[in-house]
Amino acid sequence: MPCLFTLLVCSSSSSLTRHEPDHTSLLRSRRRRPRPPLAVPPPQFSSPSRRALVRRHAGCVGVSLAQIASARLFFPDIASPPFLPAAAHSSDHKSGTFLHDSGSHISMGREKLRKQRSGRLIETLKMERVRTILTHRYPYPHEHSRHLMIAVFAIWLFFVSSDNLQTLIMKLDKNFKWWSILSNRAIQILVVGKQPLESVRRYIAWIFLAALYHLPSFQSMGLDLRMNLSLFLTIYISSLIFLIVFHVIFLGLWYLGLVSRMAEKKPEMLTIIQNCAVISIACCVLYSHCGNKTITRDKSIDRRTASWVAFSLWKKHDDNSLISKLLRMHKFKEQICSSWFAPVGSASDYPLLSKWAIYEELASNGSGHSNDISPVYSLWATFIGLYIANYVVERSTGWALTHPLTMSEYEKLKKQLKPDFEDMVPWYSGTSTDLFKTVFDLMVSVTLFVGRFDMRMMQAAMNKTPDESKSSDLFYDHLDGKDELWFDFIADTGDGGNSTYAVARLLAQPSLAIKSDGSRQTFPRGQLLLIGGDLAYPNPSSFSYERRFFCPFEYALQPPAWYKPEHIALEKPELPLGVSELRKYRGPQCFMIPGNHDWFDGLHTFMRYICHKSWLGGWFLPQKRSYFALKLPNGWWVFGLDQALHGDIDVYQFKFFAELCQQKVGESDSVILITHEPNWLLDWYWGDKTGTNVEYLIREYLKGRCKLRMAGDLHHYMRHSFIESKEPVHVQHLLVNGCGGAFLHPTHVFENFREFYGNKYETKIAYPSYDDSSKIALGNILKFRRKNWQFDVIGGFVYFVLVFSMFPQCDSFRILREDSWADRVNSFFTAMWNVVFEILEHSYVSLAGVVTLLMVSFFFVPTKLSRRRRALLGFLHAVAHLTSAVILMLLMELAIEICIRNNLLATSGYHTLYEWYRKVESEHFPDPTGLRTRLEQWTLGLYPACIKYLMSAFDIPEVMAVTRSTICRKGIESLPRGGAIIYYVCVFLYFWVLSTPVVSLVFGSYLYICINWFHIHFDEAFSSLRIANYKAFTRFHIKKNGDLEVFTFAVDKVPKDWMLDPDWDMEPKEPFQMSYTRKFPSKWRAASGSDPTNAVRIVDHFVIPRTPPDSPTSGSAS
Repeated sequence: MPCLFTLLVCSSSSSLTRHEPDHTSLLRSRRRRPRPPLAVPPPQFSSPSRRALVRRHAGCVGVSLAQIASARLFFPDIASPPFLPAAAHSSDHKSGTFLHDSGSHISMGREKLRKQRSGRLIETLKMERVRTILTHRYPYPHEHSRHLMIAVFAIWLFFVSSDNLQTLIMKLDKNFKWWSILSNRAIQILVVGKQPLESVRRYIAWIFLAALYHLPSFQSMGLDLRMNLSLFLTIYISSLIFLIVFHVIFLGLWYLGLVSRMAEKKPEMLTIIQNCAVISIACCVLYSHCGNKTITRDKSIDRRTASWVAFSLWKKHDDNSLISKLLRMHKFKEQICSSWFAPVGSASDYPLLSKWAIYEELASNGSGHSNDISPVYSLWATFIGLYIANYVVERSTGWALTHPLTMSEYEKLKKQLKPDFEDMVPWYSGTSTDLFKTVFDLMVSVTLFVGRFDMRMMQAAMNKTPDESKSSDLFYDHLDGKDELWFDFIADTGDGGNSTYAVARLLAQPSLAIKSDGSRQTFPRGQLLLIGGDLAYPNPSSFSYERRFFCPFEYALQPPAWYKPEHIALEKPELPLGVSELRKYRGPQCFMIPGNHDWFDGLHTFMRYICHKSWLGGWFLPQKRSYFALKLPNGWWVFGLDQALHGDIDVYQFKFFAELCQQKVGESDSVILITHEPNWLLDWYWGDKTGTNVEYLIREYLKGRCKLRMAGDLHHYMRHSFIESKEPVHVQHLLVNGCGGAFLHPTHVFENFREFYGNKYETKIAYPSYDDSSKIALGNILKFRRKNWQFDVIGGFVYFVLVFSMFPQCDSFRILREDSWADRVNSFFTAMWNVVFEILEHSYVSLAGVVTLLMVSFFFVPTKLSRRRRALLGFLHAVAHLTSAVILMLLMELAIEICIRNNLLATSGYHTLYEWYRKVESEHFPDPTGLRTRLEQWTLGLYPACIKYLMSAFDIPEVMAVTRSTICRKGIESLPRGGAIIYYVCVFLYFWVLSTPVVSLVFGSYLYICINWFHIHFDEAFSSLRIANYKAFTRFHIKKNGDLEVFTFAVDKVPKDWMLDPDWDMEPKEPFQMSYTRKFPSKWRAASGSDPTNAVRIVDHFVIPRTPPDSPTSGSAS
């Protein structure tokens, strides 16, 4: 029995029907509080009865020791089950018992205790993993084919040295280029490259192999891939039909009550398809290197012989060159094929199955010279038998099957070891429903509600007191009585989970020790957190708020034990038990304003999750409305303004803040104004003027008391300070900090900002710097497709539409008839012009695509430029895409034409591969018993028809060649509608793969040129890069003397991998302890690289002095 291939496939799971997920990332050291020892120790077996008991246990769960051992071949970290012999256990389990805690652990050192607890958890996880292997519930999709491909590729590399190395060496100069390109691509697709979608990898592998076997280089090496491909497709469709019939029969037996109730769960079709592919690949590899005949074995190869054979290959000979040693490997290979991969036997050994078997090559139709069963067939039957046996056992009763680790339990266990953060929002995705919903919500909000309905008016109408300046819903003074106060500001959170958590982790620390000016300074946690809008991206939904905003903050600082996510706060503030009023609460609090993304649904989600909930993780939420006023110690105020989608405040909001300035804000008080949009930068950039109500409030009511304006919206950090002059200063400092977790925005496009409200300002700090910002933009050329692979869906389709009507180019070969390369290049460009003119004169579909592309390109250019420049830039952008599409179309047509003229693609019919295989099938896989004929009769011709049309569907290049020749000879009208559809679908499958890298390169280059040369597309050019790094928050300190000291802390690189923080895990926890009282409040820390708490640095520091009571309100800054 071919046991090596059995191990190869079965080792990736205990059966072919499932795959255990990779636990490497889960088996991380975790420290837990001591647990009591096991009440009942596990049974221990004496040596005489051990093996019998092992067999009995293995039979109960339907798995043999060989299968468990094979599973450990691919998963060496799997612990041996408790019923295995003691030798199979790790050193900690030699006695057959588990580690457990005892009283002596109390006296152990802390580090030693951590290691023992971590080891115990890892062993527990390993045992749970073995239990999961034995159950029918699998929380993750099937992936074992990737492991198999790696193993098969390694075996292929070994065997190819004996079969083709000599040919390769003799023809190295001729074939080196082909082999280098194809080998690298094969490794990238099948082994190394991790594609975003499993289906994309399969699709590329399919069309790649379909074109591969037509290339002449393989034929010159003596390699004919037709046999392997046809054998693979035959075995694949046969296995698929066989397993589908088996599952239908099995479900029928379950319906009749003849099998276990657990058989009700239907298998996933994808799992069956992958299993069939794995079986087919293994059979093809066996046939490629060992053939379909029994090799006479004079002497079996045992361990000692194998060692001698392997050693003899490398001992000194007359010719001791490395190549000569490699060429002698064929002897070793023959020994392996004859011993390790020997077939199960002859037909005489299995008389009942003799009519249902395929025989080896030496058997002829009629009176055979040999009745040995085909080794390929025996391997296939072995795999099918394993599949059926394991599937039936899995659906049978037994303790291991009725007491599995359920999916919910497994997910809970996994979440304890690694956070489940969301990735950065794919803004250029052509398949994201969130983005389509965002566009729809924005259109509805702008079209229907702007100017007609405003939630801010509804909030004003719901106010309980007529005098809004005295309303407890909008005005808060509970922090006024403190001597000093630390508070923080962030904005634009809820994009990527890693970046948002990195900022939240820093905010949650009881203190941060940061090196500054050669010494380490300690900064306590802010008692107040201010968030400047855009809480979650891309749209305000329950999913985005919960997963992208609340989840990272809850990991950073856990909510109270009594907190329920579904709870709705009716009367706020809902103070914790034992706190009589808000002024006496000592924990951190949070206030926030909505941004434009929070307004896409009319502020519904913001009101639900912020104004009617009491906790953002461990931060208390007293806020009741979308705007607020906070009175802080020593004459400082914070005004949080809600600008909605208008970029300005409404009249009711203006009335509240104006009355507050008149009645409560003192003449020497200082105000910090928070808005979402930094209109001082955006108005300068767009040449517009917004926020007139805010400007009027600052100029006529605050009258120089606004010392600082803060905003988000732009995802970077910049600060501008006024230049002293004789003119009255309305605002001293302008600060933008949108580094709370969203993708990065550039800074260099705002480099020339100088003036606001008639005052002169200078740039004090830009993070990242202007130079770094312009360098980051280069990623649009280099990384656009890797960062936005879903954009391929749109880009490839657009390119195909542009040249759809130009397929086929029947006279394309005339380009190569020219004598010199210069003439060929000229002829190629002439063909390009002819294609463009033909699109404009005769095409309908392609012409519509070109016109649409021109219009979209024009409107895509920002209105910052003049209309003439927009038209020119949009036209050049569209022409670049059209030119690229035409060039790709001509190159593809030339490649097909060359293959046809060199007889690499047949044009006589659609079934060339199938007809060739039928001719050689009887020679290599003889059928003396007439099994194929009987199958054809019983299936009413379905058996050969499925294989025939599957081969035709696989061989896309030949389908294109045949249809193309028909169109060129008789015209497109000669084809039926179905034939034309098939042709264009085949063309699209290849053209899409060729065009997607090009469209990404052209579009990325356009964004790079625009952002660095014209300073436009700052949003589009950086959202494409999805940069999670360069995160920052601002921490304020109101000193006892009334000065406001401002620090901005930044982390240049955000970790991508997290692990359970051992300090958090080891810290004792009380049942109702508030998380802000803990020394280590955050659950996760960086698994590799520097943790944010260690990498944080100060990027900006300035002080705003308090205004003396008898001095002008303009003041100065230092």
